[in-house]
Amino acid sequence: MDVKKLVEEWLYMSDFDISGKVAVITGAAGVLCSNIAEHLALNGSRVVLLDIDIEGAKKVADKINNEGGNAIAFKTNVLDKENLIKVKEKILKQYDNIDILINGAGGNKSEATTGNDYSFFELSEESIKWVFNLNFLGTVLASQVFGEEMSKKGKGSIINISSMAAMRPLTRTIAYSGAKAAVSNFTQWLAVHLNQNYSESIRVNAIAPGFLLTEQNRYLLIDEDSGEETARGKKIKDNTPMNRYGKPDELLGAIIWLSSEASSFVNGIILPIDGGFSAYSGV
Repeated sequence: MDVKKLVEEWLYMSDFDISGKVAVITGAAGVLCSNIAEHLALNGSRVVLLDIDIEGAKKVADKINNEGGNAIAFKTNVLDKENLIKVKEKILKQYDNIDILINGAGGNKSEATTGNDYSFFELSEESIKWVFNLNFLGTVLASQVFGEEMSKKGKGSIINISSMAAMRPLTRTIAYSGAKAAVSNFTQWLAVHLNQNYSESIRVNAIAPGFLLTEQNRYLLIDEDSGEETARGKKIKDNTPMNRYGKPDELLGAIIWLSSEASSFVNGIILPIDGGFSAYSGV
């Protein structure tokens, strides 16, 4: 037995250890963030699921607890700072700590998207504000409330959810692309701000997923009647060197890495997880 090699492997793996850490996740009832929550719990984290859809969040929490994990859920509106503060107080009564914040609350709506139903000139101010506020302001307010707790402790990891739409504006999604670009910019700003004013041990990063095939967007990429790819789906794959859609599970390695000490000198990055989409010029 090579004891030295075993010790080296253990030390390497221990850098990725997130067991016992308290991870707060907004938008936790959604497809991607519920998957992230389950994976963090599987790796030993105590998971706090926040969502305005409390029944959905509770279902995820129940699943985690039934499988031997540790999870609680709270109804939360990320656009209501007072609500966020009250939820934080409840979390601290139970766990006394917040180590990880994943800002996953977000989304788009058809009324803020150009296409067959709406032209650019018909998009309503209310719809654009709804999408922009949910994705950007919801990230800012949650970072204020939970990031303040990290500033007191002097340590923590904030992970925002950006998008390929932030790097290369997608056709049709005017509000969503703009909001995600703002999230990327805010990620870098906050990383610098917290280090320079509070602690060098607080890290703020973001992942920028490419095109993942989920039940929520399947109808945009796959024709329901024929089962064939839509014109939009074909364009996506033609511009993705790996020539396929991603799977939600393929975000999990990056989340564990950014949550753990394995990324202790990684700060202010926007990490593409996109099958090469952002690297391809089209020729």
